Amino acid sequence: MDNREKLLEIKDLKKHFKIDRSNVLKAVDGISFDIFKGETFGLVGESGCGKSTAGRTIMRLYEATAGEVNFHGENVHAKKSKKELKQFNQRMQMIFQDPYASLNPRMTVKDIIAEGIDIHGLVNTKKERTERVNQLLETVGLNTEHGNRYPHEFSGGQRQRIGIARALAVNPDFIVADEPISALDVSIQAQVVNLLKRLQKEHGLTYLFIAHDLSMVKHISDRVGVMYLGSMAEIATSDELYAEPLHPYTQALLSAIPLADPEVERSRERIIVEGDVPSPINPPSGCRFRTRCPFATDICAQAVPEFKEHKKGHWVACHLYDEKYKDNFPAAQK
Repeated sequence: MDNREKLLEIKDLKKHFKIDRSNVLKAVDGISFDIFKGETFGLVGESGCGKSTAGRTIMRLYEATAGEVNFHGENVHAKKSKKELKQFNQRMQMIFQDPYASLNPRMTVKDIIAEGIDIHGLVNTKKERTERVNQLLETVGLNTEHGNRYPHEFSGGQRQRIGIARALAVNPDFIVADEPISALDVSIQAQVVNLLKRLQKEHGLTYLFIAHDLSMVKHISDRVGVMYLGSMAEIATSDELYAEPLHPYTQALLSAIPLADPEVERSRERIIVEGDVPSPINPPSGCRFRTRCPFATDICAQAVPEFKEHKKGHWVACHLYDEKYKDNFPAAQK
């Protein structure tokens, strides 16, 4: 895995929002991970954990408070000129969560899809423009006559397909899919995920797939990162994370997913996470999950757990797996 080409390298990325004179909301507070070319990296966590803010900061829809986002080896947040930003915007696109809000209701579908094509001058004639739009509509499973209609004439699933076509229009290398299926009916979700998987194969795309539905993330992702309250709790390959989760937060999230086998479902132990997510304006000292963790001890309040590789490709931020602190957890299963 590590021999593959790194498309994105996120280093200690922070995004803080100033609320008032004395309060700062630490939405993303020092996350680091890589995304390899051609893979889907799933980013999961509860609502409010900062995963969508992370996606938007990587895309530079938000300016980073600190840290780096290196795309093809170049720092995204160091780009200043219009020309540089325009080139970057062509190579990195976003599919938004809400297909109702992300499409301009006053524009035809044809013009919505062609907007990026026009901005980047990717065609020379109206005929080429129409042909390109028609090709994109067919690619995402819509008919060419849909191009003359308006967004309100389509279902949620169809609108999301239009959003996908718009993202594909400028031939990007990388797409941030920000909860692209959460606003859709369950019956439509699998269709959209399968479409994204097919397009990835056909166009050699790389995805950051942001979601809170862990079962769907397993279906589409090669590797998965788990966020909690602005920080990264765990990263592993999809199969390993689901088979052997290390972080108590990840274990709790996965235990909440119902299993198809009723015998196994009845016999397994469900981990209940007590309490509410603390405020990102005033996060707990030490480990941010300690106020809800069944294994927490005094050391968890005193020291911030180091995010490090427990075994090859499996990273975790938890004192349970740190040799320095193993004697602090006599009752915990290591």
